[in-house]
Amino acid sequence: MLAVAEPAVKQIGTALYAYISDNDTSANCTFLIGDAGILVVDTGLNETEAAKLLNAIRRISPLPVKFIVNTHYHPDHQGGNLTVGPSAVVISTDFTRERTLAVQQAPNMKAFHFRPADLTFQQQVTLHLEPYSVQIYFPGRAHTSGDALVYFPQQHAISMGDLFLNRSSPAMDDGSADNWIQALDRALELPLENVVPGHFDLARKSDLKRFRDYMNDLYQQVNTLKQKGETLEQVRRDIHMEKYSDFRQYPKYEATFGDNAATIYHQLQAH
Repeated sequence: MLAVAEPAVKQIGTALYAYISDNDTSANCTFLIGDAGILVVDTGLNETEAAKLLNAIRRISPLPVKFIVNTHYHPDHQGGNLTVGPSAVVISTDFTRERTLAVQQAPNMKAFHFRPADLTFQQQVTLHLEPYSVQIYFPGRAHTSGDALVYFPQQHAISMGDLFLNRSSPAMDDGSADNWIQALDRALELPLENVVPGHFDLARKSDLKRFRDYMNDLYQQVNTLKQKGETLEQVRRDIHMEKYSDFRQYPKYEATFGDNAATIYHQLQAH
């Protein structure tokens, strides 16, 4: 009989756990257990994935889920809000709430049961989940125009949402590749031991640095080639990403080296 794949749950600090999804289409999550309740960062794609997350939480703690942070508006990160924390306070950036309200009206979104944020912020909010504190901040436009990063200072860990995918080309929404790189640089300045990516394996600071180097390398190459007058088709052909040959490519999500180069090219063209 084949073994059934299960999500991986790993303790990454005092009372802090990374939940690494066994389904690439559903986001990783992070949860912190305080004295009287639990904070969850991202809740997965839908009720099925959320139930797996909640089961993993319940194996560790019976406390109520009091807070949910959604790193951005994509359904794979917030589709499980209702299941994981039906009475939790949901927190996101202003932009994420506004986009969620718009997205849930789309005809193809009827299968999702969204729970938009109850509490929103523009720059930063500090959550006190005694005896811990959590810093939730907007790093500027990056993957989307309203991402949130969640830093756990006592545990030296950060939950990155889709600002970081471990060894993978990212999907690039309506954000800014230039500022994305700067946001990664700022994250790398923090005391960090563990980094929870939006998808794929739990990471260390060195993995985050390599992803940052990929983004910067590609950005500089596209910028140089564009300044030489190359067309988008020529740029796609002339970029050299051999040193990142182990990165995953997902054409379906426009998440390949060429797709990332095209997004950067268009962003440079718009400036």
